[in-house]
Amino acid sequence: MVNQYETVFIMTPVLSEDQMKETVQKFEKILTDKGAEIVHQENWGLRKLEYPIQKKSSGFYHLIEFKAEGEVVANLELQYRRDERIMRFLTVSMDKYAIAYAEKRRANRNAKAAETVEVEAAPAPKAEEVNEESNKEEVAE
Repeated sequence: MVNQYETVFIMTPVLSEDQMKETVQKFEKILTDKGAEIVHQENWGLRKLEYPIQKKSSGFYHLIEFKAEGEVVANLELQYRRDERIMRFLTVSMDKYAIAYAEKRRANRNAKAAETVEVEAAPAPKAEEVNEESNKEEVAE
């Protein structure tokens, strides 16, 4: 039976940007080769850890949501354990409430991103126009 899963893994902070992307692509390929469908993924970037892991105080976080069979998860976690670039990982099976929450969170994140793009794309009023408007308000008073 196909279930929806969410996996978060922490990569060592000594990796370069290219090495980090390569690591993520490796695990994406493992999932897709085993027939999993990647629903969503997020790069959370470099974050400080709550407590040291392998004498490191920060790490690169990455989240992947996917639909797959149970044995795919077992294979994925085996590959996490074998890869020295992965410091920690957690894979959970999502129930219907978790799936609904994740979709809602994605929609909110996409809406905020769209607002940011619209604000950046809108031309700012010229200084002359702002001065003219303030002069008109002063004369009206």
